[in-house]
Amino acid sequence: MEPWVAQLPLALRAPPDQTLDGYVQPPPGLCPQLQALAAGESGSVYLHGGKATGKSHLLLATCMQAQAQGRRVAYLSLRGLRGRLRDASGGLDGAALVALDDIEVIAGERSDEVALFDLHNRLRDAGCSLLYAAADAPDALGLSLPDLRSRLAHCMRWTLPVLDDDGRAELLRRRAAARGLDLESAALDWLLRRVNRDLGSLTALFDRLDRASLAAQRRLTVPFLRQVLGGQGGDRADV
Repeated sequence: MEPWVAQLPLALRAPPDQTLDGYVQPPPGLCPQLQALAAGESGSVYLHGGKATGKSHLLLATCMQAQAQGRRVAYLSLRGLRGRLRDASGGLDGAALVALDDIEVIAGERSDEVALFDLHNRLRDAGCSLLYAAADAPDALGLSLPDLRSRLAHCMRWTLPVLDDDGRAELLRRRAAARGLDLESAALDWLLRRVNRDLGSLTALFDRLDRASLAAQRRLTVPFLRQVLGGQGGDRADV
């Protein structure tokens, strides 16, 4: 397996809602720009927002759309790579689109910051499109290398908002519809009071409900959700 393939773990079995169209309440103009990036438009895009704003969703969705169009892509989260970025990024050269997630992890680690600065310059010189995601804007990350801050600050930047209640409801409906799940209104309200807000947890949740519904040949009703999820009470339980 080529190194760049290993960097995209969802390439072989992507969730049906891991798409740009599946992202709820995007800032106007964001999805068209990511679609253009996936289609081969040159550029560098930087997404930032807090937890549960869907940064990883957008990075993976853009990569998968580009891959579906025959472009060579790579996705790499920097989480767990502090102090090792230069070695970990060795398989990214040659990709047409590279998505780098969790940039904030390396802030203050000079060797990683230099490695990212060098990687950015090398990939851009090779005509590669770059897509970054971080918890905050470049100037607020605590980066110690001014040249890296400058490179990231010159990317096209987008701030991702946390979903409001209407957005969370729409997201749950889309998660269910993408899997062909029949989600009753009462069950939707029950989930909204209990599920974790972050998109990764919601994707894992609907994978679980999909399997349980198929096995039991049951609709997603409140009693069935209580049965599957262990009867968790209270608000925003971890599922």
